[in-house]
Amino acid sequence: MFEDKTLKCKDCGNEFVFTAGEQEFYASRGFENEPSRCKECRAAKKNAQRGAREMFAAVCSECGKECQVPFQPTEGKAVYCSECFAARRAERG
Repeated sequence: MFEDKTLKCKDCGNEFVFTAGEQEFYASRGFENEPSRCKECRAAKKNAQRGAREMFAAVCSECGKECQVPFQPTEGKAVYCSECFAARRAERG
């Protein structure tokens, strides 16, 4: 018996909707407090806590273009740019 609620973000001040589905999820996990931040501010806070991700220069093994990857490439192992990685993932489906 949940209904959508409009809440105000404590960081940016914008209003956001706390949906009935989200409320049901919170209740199923035993959370008692409503969210105090909108989705964008929650994501920004999470990323700030995690810190900047170190990126490494690489050359895509598929198309040959230069790209950035979030791991240290190992010699002899294939590295793919985001487009080629997504295409390979889609092929494996």
